[in-house]
Amino acid sequence: MKYRIIFFLFFACSSTLFAQDITKNKGIFEEDHNGYYENTILKGIATFEDSIAPVLKKHFIADLDGINLPTSPEEFTKYWFNLPVSQGNTGTCWSFATTSFFDSEIYRITNKKVKLSPMYFVYCEYIERAKYFVKKKGDCTIGDGSEASALPRLMRLYGVMPDSVYNGLLAGQTVYDHSKLVEDYENYLTRVKESSSWNDSIVIANVKAILKKYMNEPLSEFNFRGKKYSPQTFLTDYCKLLPGDYFSFMSDNKTPFNQHAELVEDDNWRHSNDYYNVSADDFMKIIVNAIKNGYTMSICGDVSEAGIDKEKQVAIVPSFDIPSEYINDDARQLRLENGSTTDDHCIHLVGYLLKENKYWFLAKDSGAGAFDGKHPGYKYLSEDYVKLKMMNILLYKYAAKEVLDKIIK
Repeated sequence: MKYRIIFFLFFACSSTLFAQDITKNKGIFEEDHNGYYENTILKGIATFEDSIAPVLKKHFIADLDGINLPTSPEEFTKYWFNLPVSQGNTGTCWSFATTSFFDSEIYRITNKKVKLSPMYFVYCEYIERAKYFVKKKGDCTIGDGSEASALPRLMRLYGVMPDSVYNGLLAGQTVYDHSKLVEDYENYLTRVKESSSWNDSIVIANVKAILKKYMNEPLSEFNFRGKKYSPQTFLTDYCKLLPGDYFSFMSDNKTPFNQHAELVEDDNWRHSNDYYNVSADDFMKIIVNAIKNGYTMSICGDVSEAGIDKEKQVAIVPSFDIPSEYINDDARQLRLENGSTTDDHCIHLVGYLLKENKYWFLAKDSGAGAFDGKHPGYKYLSEDYVKLKMMNILLYKYAAKEVLDKIIK
């Protein structure tokens, strides 16, 4: 009997050790290869022959073979959203992700299926950034990056527009390419600063001329499904969106929790301090409660990690980075401080999966890397990855009620 017990204990311990081993990740160097960006986006740009082809090299990633990962969007509980589309050769993920989020909100509120124009917000954001640039005498980062929090602000100022009315593509274009637009925009504003030409009306007129050259000019009125709208009446009468009902959250323990704070990132060029700063645990509580209760959200954060596999379409935190049980506020802050967590990319969380007592989140992703796998336009984010590496979220206020009730008395 004693020997049987010893054998059983040895077998049990061996099984436990084996189970732990398969959850540990090893790092490997993988050869780059041409994917959606090279084969579709660059080849869809008319000036591709004049461009410098990307240099392929080896990169370090986690070896995820043999790990039980999600493999299809069909595994997830998900909510209505428009199908994924590529943002092309642009830095406008913030608009694609958040416009997609508001598409889902319109359906949740009105049961109407509509696709809003991401490029309408991009057009308006270029103008607003130029105004701010003049106001601050050039003390502003310039480019095409921004944040999810920009859209409620732009809605108040400019309304919204369906993609079928304004898609921002010139005649004959099939792929978005803002490389020349951004170059002209940045060069012009740099000259404005160098010459101290702080005439707001002249600067905006010239910026609009640049935008018209590369993405056309939106209409002030349009017909949609048999009725005439302006962007403002389309927002209020058709979409029924109230921009003030959408709140942004961040998690940064440099600032006291449960109060407003600024998201310190170049893409937050407005220096908006309307983000509610919450602990990492509350950050996750908001996300899990919202997605389980039928709310989607726009979420932004870091996507340049060894735990991201484009072909498997997953994002995990490898054990050689940090074990799951040690992911907390300080682990987040360390990566914010040393620059290993940056606000690279925005995506739209549209579903969830509980797998082996851990949550996975289904993301609709407009970035080129999301189109390299079997299910183009999607990513599967692990709970640990979101808790450690994602920086901010935008969602409907009542979706965050449990945490907001602690903050707003």
